[in-house]
Amino acid sequence: MSTNRYRAEKAYKNLDFINSPDARPIRILAEYLEPETRFREFEIKDTVVFFGSARIPSAEVAEGELAKAKESGEGLELAERRVYMSKYYEATRELARRLTEWSKGLEDSGRRFVVCSGGGPGIMEAANRGASEAAGENIGLNISLPFEQNDNPYITHRLSLEFHYFFLRKFWFNYLAKAIVVMPGGFGTMDEFMETVTLVQTLKVKRALPMVLFGTEYWSRVIDFDPMVEFGTISPEDVDLFFKTDSVDDAYEFLVKELTAHFLEGREGEEEEE
Repeated sequence: MSTNRYRAEKAYKNLDFINSPDARPIRILAEYLEPETRFREFEIKDTVVFFGSARIPSAEVAEGELAKAKESGEGLELAERRVYMSKYYEATRELARRLTEWSKGLEDSGRRFVVCSGGGPGIMEAANRGASEAAGENIGLNISLPFEQNDNPYITHRLSLEFHYFFLRKFWFNYLAKAIVVMPGGFGTMDEFMETVTLVQTLKVKRALPMVLFGTEYWSRVIDFDPMVEFGTISPEDVDLFFKTDSVDDAYEFLVKELTAHFLEGREGEEEEE
């Protein structure tokens, strides 16, 4: 008889099992519980969430690309377009910085209205960067993708999370959100925006949730809500669920006014969702 003793492996250390289809409920639960633990550790009560394209560069990066394109004579049209779109990066950066400065000045205990993004480059980076420049903790909810999506360097380290499941990432976007800012973006941004506005329209989100749709030139060409009203697929008042603007000043004033009215003065909007 062999004297070698076999030591069985604990189930939660068996990565073949943990990553198997049978263990999917465990992985789903982990992507709910682990973020909750971190937010509780940092006393994160609520967030201001920024959605937007991963492909919009900063003005500095875009200007550098344009200079190289002019020198080489290649890719000039794309470089010029990226310079034009970089205004949305800088607007996001400024708005996130100003909101963070305002929230840090509140007398309320705990961290309030913490900037949160998808954690990647582009508009997401700009939001985290602006909050970081105001010396504020900020959140990045990243997603495992085969392209584009790497953590940006401005996220508070312990508040940088990576998800496998899109639906749990979007849950955490909306569950703590007290305001949403939607910058120009692609399919992912539209998915996030449409899910959020649907939750508000259908009263699945019962609290007030002010939303800013930033960039009227872009959004008026990408999404035309008027035919939806005309054909009766949405109500006329549904178009008023979000505030459209091109101004950082207007967006900032709108958000501060709404956040103050709903969550600081009367606090009637703070009941927890089911």
